[in-house]
Amino acid sequence: MWVTNLKIVGVVLGTLALYTLIANEIPQVQSEVPQTLTLGTNVTPEQLVAAGEKVFNGIGGCTTCHGLGTRAPNLLTDETGTGPIGVRCGKREPGKSCKQYLFESLDNPTAYVVPGYQPIMPVMTKQLSPEQVWAVIAFLESQGGTVDVTASDIPSTTSTASSTGGGGGGGGGGLAGGSTDPKAIIQAAGCLACHKLEGQGQVIAPDLTHVGSRRTADSIRKKILDPTSSIAKGYEKLAGIMPKTFGAMMNAAQLEALVQYLAAHK
Repeated sequence: MWVTNLKIVGVVLGTLALYTLIANEIPQVQSEVPQTLTLGTNVTPEQLVAAGEKVFNGIGGCTTCHGLGTRAPNLLTDETGTGPIGVRCGKREPGKSCKQYLFESLDNPTAYVVPGYQPIMPVMTKQLSPEQVWAVIAFLESQGGTVDVTASDIPSTTSTASSTGGGGGGGGGGLAGGSTDPKAIIQAAGCLACHKLEGQGQVIAPDLTHVGSRRTADSIRKKILDPTSSIAKGYEKLAGIMPKTFGAMMNAAQLEALVQYLAAHK
């Protein structure tokens, strides 16, 4: 009898050890501690600009494409003699002020595409909260222009505290309001702005319709967390275009839901 019990204990301990090993192999995704910006009637341009700079260089992932001026216009320095974005933004579209143009660029980026560039920018108003969006606009206006963003530009129905370090999407709990619905996550992350999936989206980046047939779940997870870990053949020129911020924008449950959903697409 004691031999049988010993075997049972051995099997249980072995199973626990195996699952512990597997759990430790799954990346633990954590967002930065949010830094709040209290928005009120007395909010200053300096506060908005400071918050926008953190979003631009952090959770917004803007520098992935706009930092070099090759995949998208360089927003912080002169481009083709037109000056930084704060100087040229009011001259892009007739009848649109700088503020209006910048908001359109974040909310409907295909409405006006700067000549010489591809329409690869995702809809940022689906990834960032209204506070983050308008803070970024203020920051961009400050690059050679005049900041005219005020608290009145931000919808009054939103919270008066903005997270400038993490938790995009305007809702609680991360991207897509914390939803673990893969389709909601894909929509909120703007994946279809570059990828095609189930007949929808663009073909700028690799088609994801059958991604599970060429990548394992581990490979997909690694690619999301570290986009430069591998580059699909034929897309070498687009290396680095995928933001590195999705790991911080999603919680662990969302990441796993998305990974398993894509891995099932054989």
